[in-house]
Amino acid sequence: MDTGTHATFRFYEELNDFLAPGRRKRDFPIPIDRSRSVKDAIESVGVPHPEVDLILVDGISVDFTHVLHGGERVSVYPMFEALDVAPVRRLRGLPLRDPKFVADGHLGKLARHLRMAGFDTLYGRDWDDDHIVATAAAERRIILTRDKGMLRRSEVERGYFVRAIESEAQLAEVLRALQLEGRMAPFTRCRECNALLEEVPRAEVMASLPPRVRDGYERFRRCPGCARVYWEGTHYARMRSVLERMPRPPQDEQSR
Repeated sequence: MDTGTHATFRFYEELNDFLAPGRRKRDFPIPIDRSRSVKDAIESVGVPHPEVDLILVDGISVDFTHVLHGGERVSVYPMFEALDVAPVRRLRGLPLRDPKFVADGHLGKLARHLRMAGFDTLYGRDWDDDHIVATAAAERRIILTRDKGMLRRSEVERGYFVRAIESEAQLAEVLRALQLEGRMAPFTRCRECNALLEEVPRAEVMASLPPRVRDGYERFRRCPGCARVYWEGTHYARMRSVLERMPRPPQDEQSR
């Protein structure tokens, strides 16, 4: 094949999940008709652009607007949300040091798990793609979705396609993929409405508590958004066991 009619691509790590089996973890050509943006070439094989954080063309980092003319060698790498990859060109500017999320309608359980772990996560069962994308752009949130098509929209800057099906596995996947294991702040947010919980005196919530709870617990938190009251009962123990099964931070991060 004439090298002027194609560029040779190689995709790394989890980006291979989006490729046809015969293209995974190997070099393969993508046609270049006269000229083509590297973003268009990447998305033509099914890889959503928000999953990409670094592109090297003949060893030089480029952005999505870089035009290919044929004959180039292109290496495409996934998001490094918590890594400093300077001096190469990041495709989304600075990483989000205080990551916030908006989840699509299929990820309600994951949204509640992320809130349980302390992450600011918006979710609405009936939210359409337009609302999710607009919310992510306005509030600099990472979109979490099972919809590859949403991530291909040009206005999406940060997004992650969730591979796992079961909610606990989804939580572990997101923590590991975005390297958030050391940023958890368990039980600081309401699982139902996402607001930060507030410590509340026992006497202030006594009237709303079941009798067995009034006698058995001293410490309570209340959601200022929906007024739910939380205490460390059996449900708390079950939720803590979920978080204890999550990935641990790398050793060097734990020692800081």
